[in-house]
Amino acid sequence: QVQVVESGGGLAQPGGSLRLSCAASGRPFSFYIMGWYRQAPGKQREWVATITNAGRTDYADFVKGRFTISRDNAKNTINLQMDSLNAEDTAVYYCYQGPPGSRSWGQGTQVTVSS
Repeated sequence: QVQVVESGGGLAQPGGSLRLSCAASGRPFSFYIMGWYRQAPGKQREWVATITNAGRTDYADFVKGRFTISRDNAKNTINLQMDSLNAEDTAVYYCYQGPPGSRSWGQGTQVTVSS
């Protein structure tokens, strides 16, 4: 059974930083693409960042230069370093593992950016 579990959400001030982590188990971690989506109140879920099994990264335009996704295959985790946060980054952040059609999701972690 595949499990995806996020951690690291919380409250940050505008201009501050948070680091999210995502642990996955149940299938060979290094084989799979992983990434993050987010959903703000009243809005649709939107893609944030992806890291392939080869370590190639891709970002939504609204986080480029501010967020960094990375993976540690030895620890079966990925991380999302979020810097220069602003109020528009407030959302529930969801981690996923796998391509469309065989994708597993975590439960989400809340990120709130507020002074």
